[in-house]
Order: sequence, then structure tokens, then C-alpha cells
Amino acid sequence: MSDEELEGQEQPLIAHLLELRTRLLRIVIGILVVFLPMAYFARDLFTFLSGPLLAHMPEGNSLIATGVAAPFLAPFKLSMLLAVAVSLPWTLYQVWMFVAPGLYAQERRLVTPLLISSTGLFYLGMAFAYYVVFPVVFGFFISVAPVGVAVMTDISAYLDFVLGMFLAFGIAFELPVGIFLIVWAGFVTPRQLASYRAYIIVAAFAVGMVLTPPDVISQTLLAVPVYLLYEVGIVMARLFVPGMREVEAQQDEQSGGP
Repeated sequence: MSDEELEGQEQPLIAHLLELRTRLLRIVIGILVVFLPMAYFARDLFTFLSGPLLAHMPEGNSLIATGVAAPFLAPFKLSMLLAVAVSLPWTLYQVWMFVAPGLYAQERRLVTPLLISSTGLFYLGMAFAYYVVFPVVFGFFISVAPVGVAVMTDISAYLDFVLGMFLAFGIAFELPVGIFLIVWAGFVTPRQLASYRAYIIVAAFAVGMVLTPPDVISQTLLAVPVYLLYEVGIVMARLFVPGMREVEAQQDEQSGGP
């Protein structure tokens, strides 16, 4: 191989690395731009986050900080992670701009709505956890506390708990996007997915048991939306995956009926 050919191969690689560096830098800058105002309101944000728990605590009880630096680190950590979550559309946009030149036109048309829907579903999962799950779960936990036990949760432990719940519900709500992708890739058809409903119900409760605290209420509050989102994913795949109706019609003809 000549020196000119080697140089021709190195140039695209260097250009891609420079482009990757630029996109990563823009992602970091975007997170910092969101983080700075959030850091100023860090205490207010933590107060808002602790609202579902404080609303169910007996009068006179409150959150506590057992660590010396916890009053500073917990709100700071919350601000940073919220900045990452809020800047997610900007982050995905930068990823999209990096990979778009290597995609076909049909794939580019598909990626944009998938990015928008996946981001919206992730936010929807977090909102569902905060407004629906937290009040029920915290009310249950406090109601079953033994007599004489003062419920005074450490702020760091509380933050880790709610962040884990946010992540669990955010990922679980991505199920319709995952179903759309596996149908679009040709691994299964919507009709095949519909035949697995009984197994999905069991799997949804198993996922709820793994991702949520060990109580029936939180497991059910995750399992039911997961199953409903599974049905939504089947409908979306049947409606929007190109050629899927024709594929299922051919399967009907081969099997001799619907």
C-alpha cells in the first residue's frame, strides 16, 4: 500500500475523532449550562423532591443528614443528575449529528421520531414515579412503621432511593420503542408479540420485583404500566413499521386464516 493510500485512510479517521471530540465537548457544555442555574436552586429542588415523603411523615418528623457533608453533597448531586436528565434532548441531538452522515435516508427518517419518543417516554416514566408511585409507596412505608419508631430518613439514602426509582421507571417506559425496533429489524411480528401476553404479565411482575423495593404496591405500580406499554408498542409497530400489515396478511394466507 502506497503512502498516499495510507494517508487517505488516516485522514477520515482523524476527521471522525475530531468530530467526536467536538460533539462530546458540546454535550459537556450543554450539561454545564443547565447545571449552573440548577446548582443555585439546589436546596429548593431537593425540597421539591422530598415533598412526597414529607407529606406522609408525622408532624415533628423530618429528613436528617447523618453525614457531615451530606447537606451540601445531596442537593449538589441532585442538581448534577437533573442537569444530565434535562439536557438529554441536547445530548441525543449531538449523538444524532455524529451518526447521521453514516445512515441511509430511510434510517434517518426513522431515527428522529425514535429519539423524540424515547426522550418523552423517559420523562413520562420519571413523572409517573414522582406523582403516582412515590405518594403511594411512601404512605405505605410510613403506615407500617412499628409503634415507637420515628421515621426520619437520611437525605443521602432518600436521594439514592428516588434516583433508582426514576431510572427504573424511565427505562421501563422505553418498552414501546424497544418493541418497535425489534419488529422493524424483522426479529418478530406484532402478532407473535401478542401471543406472548401471558408470559409478559409474569415478566412484568418479575421486573417490578427486581427494580423496585420489596413491596407488592411498588411492584404492581411498575408491572401494570409495563404491560400496558407492551400493548402500546404492539399497536405502534403494527401501524408504523413499513410493510408490517402485508407481512401479517401473508402469514394469514399461509396459515389458512386470521
